[in-house]
Amino acid sequence: MEKIELKAYGKINLGLDVIRKRPDGYHDLDMIMQMVDVYDDIVITKNKTGKIEVKTDTAVLSNGKDNLAYMAAKMLMDEFKIKDGVNIYINKRIPIAGGMAGGSSDCATTLMGINQLFELGLSKEELMERGVKLGADVPYCVLGGTAIARGIGEVLTPLPAPADCHVIIAKPPVSVSTAYVYGHIKPLEITKRPDIEAMAQSIKDGDLKKMASLIYNVMEDVTVVEYPIISEIKQVMLDNGALNSIMSGSGPTVFGLFDDKEKAQQCVKTLEEKGLTQQLYLTKFHNE
Repeated sequence: MEKIELKAYGKINLGLDVIRKRPDGYHDLDMIMQMVDVYDDIVITKNKTGKIEVKTDTAVLSNGKDNLAYMAAKMLMDEFKIKDGVNIYINKRIPIAGGMAGGSSDCATTLMGINQLFELGLSKEELMERGVKLGADVPYCVLGGTAIARGIGEVLTPLPAPADCHVIIAKPPVSVSTAYVYGHIKPLEITKRPDIEAMAQSIKDGDLKKMASLIYNVMEDVTVVEYPIISEIKQVMLDNGALNSIMSGSGPTVFGLFDDKEKAQQCVKTLEEKGLTQQLYLTKFHNE
């Protein structure tokens, strides 16, 4: 095999709670992660130069050694003493700096791609163990589907696929620094938190309306204050029939859950007319 083409799926947080700041500077989290059918294309091709070359379709992202896909390829190629090089091409669709783990997903997918391309024989668990060294969301992005995520996001408990629904993903024309949000959130002062256990049970029960009623993200306390457009997008979704709408991750991407496709399509039109979004997708959950 000389070339492999893969899809790197974005995630949303159905629930996100920040429990405490740890002595190492990270935060303990309690989350439910869900992949959606919005993805980047990753193409990895062997070369004979012995070098790792990364190219993307956007000037915003680094093509250098600090790109997570580069770091993923280098980790495995160094460990297994692979003499060939690789060309990695990334076609971006997942919003950049949007709270959807786009960089982590590209990283995880590159780990999986190098594993397959060079027939390294690593299991999903072994890739996840390596992935956490590159980023807290990388193990989840290797696992995929629906999962409770605890610790810094690396302690994962898989869940069954939730009840089927339509999902609008809306990224406003602003970018949010994850470091800024974590730097300003005050876990001890949080008064409303998501009920992760109840949400997990509603997913197991296939109860979409119950699950939708429980989705919540404590990071909105920080991000929405800085970017009121997030609240505007949420309100448009609710006014147009969303079962519920919240921000994903540290933001600013907003998602809404719909049980009626026509209402979801109308909501997309309304958001387009209001000019509130830079990227807008009508999609579904992704559970393989």
